Amino acid sequence: MNEKSINKVTIIGAGFVGSTTAYTLMISGLVSEIAIIDINTDKAEGEVMDLNHGISFVSPVRIHTGTYEDCRDSDIVIITAGANQKPGETRLDLVKKNVQVFKSIISQITKYCQNSILLVVTNPVDILTYVTYKISGFPKNKVIGSGTVLDTARFRYLLAHHVGIDARNVHGYIIGEHGDTEVTVWSSANIAGIHADEYCEKCHKCDEKIRKHKIFEDVKNAAYKIIEKKGATYYAVALAVKRIVEAIVRDENSILTVSGMLDGQYGIDDVCLSLPTIINSKGIGTILNIPLDNREIDLLNKSAETLKEVIKVLEI
Repeated sequence: MNEKSINKVTIIGAGFVGSTTAYTLMISGLVSEIAIIDINTDKAEGEVMDLNHGISFVSPVRIHTGTYEDCRDSDIVIITAGANQKPGETRLDLVKKNVQVFKSIISQITKYCQNSILLVVTNPVDILTYVTYKISGFPKNKVIGSGTVLDTARFRYLLAHHVGIDARNVHGYIIGEHGDTEVTVWSSANIAGIHADEYCEKCHKCDEKIRKHKIFEDVKNAAYKIIEKKGATYYAVALAVKRIVEAIVRDENSILTVSGMLDGQYGIDDVCLSLPTIINSKGIGTILNIPLDNREIDLLNKSAETLKEVIKVLEI
């Protein structure tokens, strides 16, 4: 594992997700410079002031506002800007609004940097990762969506909570769309290498077996519930983004369920979806074809077709 020196990250968008991501990266000590860009310059400046007042408590890092010209020399550009998801609104409802926003954002970024890794967080993240890839002209490995990294973490948390085991020792994936057609890979979900069903049979901590449909629904609807209760999600997604950045910075070859352009995996191409993917200093290394059962393959293809139907109507 070769540690790569990443000096600069630029965050586009100083809203809940962007500012919390900046805070999470600041306390992580992973980077030495964070630039924050937002159309609302007062908001960006306020966030930067607040963050800088805590600089003496963390490893040295320079945090400042900027214009798109400040993207120059960025190793990673994290895009969180766009219209927010409103209560009752699906991620796909956001697509037309945010495609227009992204046309402007990506054209500005590419004026000043051609070698950065672009990390898309804005929803609907799979569609906007696809849009970013098409508009930017960047190679596939350098355009990454945050994908189902957070969904996978939610799944692991809920399964861990059910069996009473540290979530770090619970393994499983959510793949496909970051949204309503996402797929839980129950066929390989395990605790310490023991299949989740088998572990549950021997656990004896409760009288109830794993309620798979309920866990799936709780994962899928988590964001909707949080938005309904507090208006936005940002803590966990910022940690998910930090984890992706960490894998890039440290050239980890870690496997994360990011969204990337598929090229024949499971017979799917020309769409961005989340699959377990090797992440390193080059961005996307290899998208893995993990074993799936027939039902999971069918659901993954349904997820891909759902997104392709949306892509058809986009003007890109």
